[in-house]
Amino acid sequence: MACALLERPARPGWLVCLSRLVCLSRTASRRWLTCLSRLKRGYLSGLRRLSLTAALACLSTAAPSTAAPEAMADGALLASPAAGTVRGAWADAPAGIRVFRGVPYAQPPVGARRFRPPAPLPPWTGTRPATAFGPACPQNPAPDAFVWSRGPFEQNEDCLYLNIWTPAATDAALPVMVWLHGGSHTTGFGHARIFDGTRLASRGVVLVTINYRLGALGFLAHPALADGDEYGSTGNYGLLDAIAALTWVRDNIAAFGGNPDNVTVFGQSAGSQSVCALTVSPLARGLFHRAIGQSAGCALPASASDANGRERGVTLAGQLPGAGAAPDMARFLLEVPVAALLRAQVASGWENASRLVVDGHVIPADPRAMLLAGGAAPVPLLLGSAADEGVGLMPLNEALTAEELTNQLTARYGDQAARLLALYAPQLAQSPAIAAREIQADVFLTLGMREWATLQTRSGAPVFLYHMRHVPPAFRLYDPDNPDLALKDGPRSVGAYHSGDLAYVFDNQHLVGMDWNDSDRTIASHMADYWTAFARTGKPAADQRPPWPTYDPQQQATLVFDNPVHVEHGVRTDKLHALARGMGIME
Repeated sequence: MACALLERPARPGWLVCLSRLVCLSRTASRRWLTCLSRLKRGYLSGLRRLSLTAALACLSTAAPSTAAPEAMADGALLASPAAGTVRGAWADAPAGIRVFRGVPYAQPPVGARRFRPPAPLPPWTGTRPATAFGPACPQNPAPDAFVWSRGPFEQNEDCLYLNIWTPAATDAALPVMVWLHGGSHTTGFGHARIFDGTRLASRGVVLVTINYRLGALGFLAHPALADGDEYGSTGNYGLLDAIAALTWVRDNIAAFGGNPDNVTVFGQSAGSQSVCALTVSPLARGLFHRAIGQSAGCALPASASDANGRERGVTLAGQLPGAGAAPDMARFLLEVPVAALLRAQVASGWENASRLVVDGHVIPADPRAMLLAGGAAPVPLLLGSAADEGVGLMPLNEALTAEELTNQLTARYGDQAARLLALYAPQLAQSPAIAAREIQADVFLTLGMREWATLQTRSGAPVFLYHMRHVPPAFRLYDPDNPDLALKDGPRSVGAYHSGDLAYVFDNQHLVGMDWNDSDRTIASHMADYWTAFARTGKPAADQRPPWPTYDPQQQATLVFDNPVHVEHGVRTDKLHALARGMGIME
C-alpha cells in the first residue's frame, strides 16, 4: 500500500519519502530519516512541494546498495547521446536537477596530439560513469593571488572534459548555456564550486561548463608547430577546444534535454575574451545563437607587433632546457615536460601579452577590424563590466610620480592628457599609481566592453549593456573552504572588483564566500534571472525585474546593478569619450 504511493506523482515529496521508509530495509532508515526531515522542512516552510522527482533524487543517494541503480533512479540518471551512454548523479538542492560530471568531449591532447586541434572522441560502448569531475588542465599554482587564489587541485594534460546540469524532467528542449571560465588563459577550471550549475538549471536551462587547454599548452604559437598544421596555423588550441566543446554540445545535448538550436556561450575575463573571439571566428559560426561577455573583450585596437604570437613563442622555447641542441623543434616541443613549459611561460614573459593570437585560421584577422567590418556573428549579445575592475588586477606602481604619469598620458593620449588628469583628479589625489591603474582599467574593461557593444550593433543583432556598481564581499573565489582574505578594512573595502559578479550570475552565494546580505541575494536573483531569460529568448526580460532596454551608440542605455537596479544612459561617459578620442577610436 505504501509503495503504491510512488506511482502518484502528485503526492508531495515528503510523503513519497515516508512511503519509501516502509519499503526499505532497516539498514537505510537513518539516511532516509535525514532525507525525510529535509523534505518535510521544505514542504512545511512553503518553499516548494517536491514531486516524485525529488523522492528519486533522495533515493539515488540514500537507498541501500543492494538495489539496482536503474531501479533506484528509474533511468533518470542515464543519458545516451551519440557519444555514448553516461550515468550521472543527483545534484544537491533544489531537487530534480541531474549533473553529469567529467564527460570527455575530445581525445586527450597528449603525445602527438599536443599542440594540435582537438580530435573527436570515438563513441564508447557500455555505460560510462559521469559522477566525478575531470582534472583541470595544467597550470602554475596561484596560492596568493588576491580573490583568485587557489588551493591544491588535480590537474593533468588529459583534461578535455565538460560537465552538465539539467532538469530531470521537461516537456520541451531547454535553452543551453555553455560557460568558459576566466583566468588569463593560464589558470582556472570549469568545475570550481562557484560555477556549480544547479541554481541556473533550476531556472529551466541546461548548463554546461568546460575545461580547455591553458598557458603554453593551450596557446603557444611557434613556427615549427605551424609547419605540421593543415592550415599553417599555430596557437589558439584552447580556443579550438571551446569550439570542439560547442560542436559536442550541438551533436549530443538533446540527450540531456537541451536544444542544440538555442545555445548561449558565456564567459568572464579570459573566458569573455574567448567569447568575443568566437563571435568573429568562422569555425564557430552556427555553433551558438547568443553570447554573453563579462569583463573582457577583443574590440580595442591591438598591438601592431607580433600579432600572431610567433616571436614570443620562439622566446619561450629558448627558455626550455635543451632547446638549443634540439634537431627537430616540433618534436622537441611535443616531448618537453609539462613542468618545463609552465616555468618557461613565466620566465620568458610570454604570459605578459595576449594568449589569443591572429593565426589566420581560427582568428583570421584582427578582431577589431572584423567587428568594424560587421563580420561578427549576428547573434544577440549581453555584456558589461564592474565599477572597480582594476583593484588587485592591474599593476600598481607605487613609485610613479605625477610628472611621470603626465608624460605617459601625453605619449599615449596626446591632447587628451590634460582632460584625463582633470577627470581622474580624485584618484590622482590618492596617488598617481591609483590614477594610472583606474585609467588602465577603464580603457581595457569599461571602454572595451562599450566598444564591443557599439561594434556589435553593426551586425544588426540586439545588444544589452550592463555595469555592476554593487560592492560584493571580497573572498577567495576558488578556495571556498578557505575564503577569508582578512582585508584590513573589511570584505567590502575593495569595491566592485574583477570577478565579483560570478557568485551573483550563478546564484551560488550559498556555496562560496562569506558576509552575504539580503542586497547581495536580491542582485543575485536579478542577474541569474536576466542571464537565463536572455538564454531563453535573446532578451534579458524577466518578470518582476526592471526592464532592460537595448543598447545603441547614441543613447548608450546601460543597466546598472546597484541598489536599486536601474538604467543609466551612459556610464563614465566623459572619461570614456576622452580615452576614446585619445586612442583615435571613432565613436
